[in-house]
Amino acid sequence: MAEHFNPSLSVVVQTFGQLTTRQLYQILKVRAAVFVVEQNCPYQDLDDIDFEARHITLWQGDTLVAYSRVYQDAASGMWHIGRVLSTQRKQNYGLRIMHEALRVARDLGVGCIEIEAQSYAIPFYERFGFRISSEEYLLDGILHTRMLVNL
Repeated sequence: MAEHFNPSLSVVVQTFGQLTTRQLYQILKVRAAVFVVEQNCPYQDLDDIDFEARHITLWQGDTLVAYSRVYQDAASGMWHIGRVLSTQRKQNYGLRIMHEALRVARDLGVGCIEIEAQSYAIPFYERFGFRISSEEYLLDGILHTRMLVNL
């Protein structure tokens, strides 16, 4: 997939301990804005996964424009990409953050990634090679589908 990305954007990959308080605040603010307010879905975003995840952020200057996290589920050992978001539509920020999340996973030596995709976003994730691996199910009142990709 040949995508053209804005070279003025900067990508930062950090562990939880490497995040500054300002960075963490901005991450939590945009996650709440997208997943709680915009989608009208009250749920507990702070799930302790953040402590173990790699946080991938896309910045335009000092403004956070996209985010995702890569982490390994402690119980199953399965690797995941989650909380994928962009703050502006039609800017390719979502594409860029997924490219970066997959790159981080490859750099970590991950062989397979699972996501819990909101069902409307299945075509987006299929662009990256993800394939449906479950029936639709409700998660926090929103239809989701599990998807997998081998790296």
